[in-house]
Amino acid sequence: MAMKIDVLIVDGVFDTGLAAVLDALATANELAAAQGLTSVSFEVTVVGLRRRVSSKQGCIVPVVPASGRAPGEWVVVPAIGEKAPDPLLAAIARPEAREATSLLRQWADDGAQVAAACIGTFLAAEAGVLDGETATTTWWLAPLFRQRYPKVRLEDGRMLVRSGRVLTAGAALSHMDMALWLIRQASPSLAALTARYLIVDSRPTQSAYAMSDHLAHADPLVQRFERWARERLAKGFSLDEAAHAIGASKRTLARRINDVLGKSPLSYFQDLRVERAVHLLRTSSDDVEKIAAAVGYADGVTLRTLLRRKLGRGVREIRSDRATG
Repeated sequence: MAMKIDVLIVDGVFDTGLAAVLDALATANELAAAQGLTSVSFEVTVVGLRRRVSSKQGCIVPVVPASGRAPGEWVVVPAIGEKAPDPLLAAIARPEAREATSLLRQWADDGAQVAAACIGTFLAAEAGVLDGETATTTWWLAPLFRQRYPKVRLEDGRMLVRSGRVLTAGAALSHMDMALWLIRQASPSLAALTARYLIVDSRPTQSAYAMSDHLAHADPLVQRFERWARERLAKGFSLDEAAHAIGASKRTLARRINDVLGKSPLSYFQDLRVERAVHLLRTSSDDVEKIAAAVGYADGVTLRTLLRRKLGRGVREIRSDRATG
């Protein structure tokens, strides 16, 4: 039996995200047929709430009417092509987006599983299908997501999160990771073959791409803490000193950082150390021991362990980025 997948789109859909999903599933169908995998196929239907749906770049996307339609096994929600908080909030407040979230809620109640990527996760959250679940989202809008949807357990460092009957994916090109995950449920070998044909590497985390200073700018107090922390990466962390330096109580500082970033001041301090270490690995020829000391770690072993745990990558892999970074 074919896996039935409905791709629910609204005006302003992110072109690359939609194309990545459709192309990956179409490629999987072609490769399955070529390999004689007659039991594996994907029946994909692009559905919408208007007779004409335009992408963010102005392309007209043919759609099947979503209203009155029984959902597929999976409903995929690609991103809307907005990148900043205010335009995004305006987009999800439009009547079409509100209709889409209502329909998504209904389909989820009827048993459909939901997969959403990048800013599509905001539509899923608006529908309430992520309430009580663990999820990820596009890294640079994580503070807004965390503030707007407190019932969702956000783990924005991850590329893919499966929780209950929902699958969420991180920023932009995570649409491809999401599509490959769906293919993998039908056939792990077909997913691996599709990834090879499309030249897609494994990306278990989006932490390697996140810019900590960008996230910190969502709140003035957190931004002051970030500036203080960057000047002390080679030294020990002290919450007392941090709070005194930025003019806030320890409790206020901890609460604001948790509200904006979803972590403790110490955890964010460690993230900045890792970020700095990655920069040094890519831009200098210093050995790992020297770089570890420069960011406040006792030895290179500790740094190597942290890099592998937080980024899913080792020193050699990070240094290999010099040629492209």
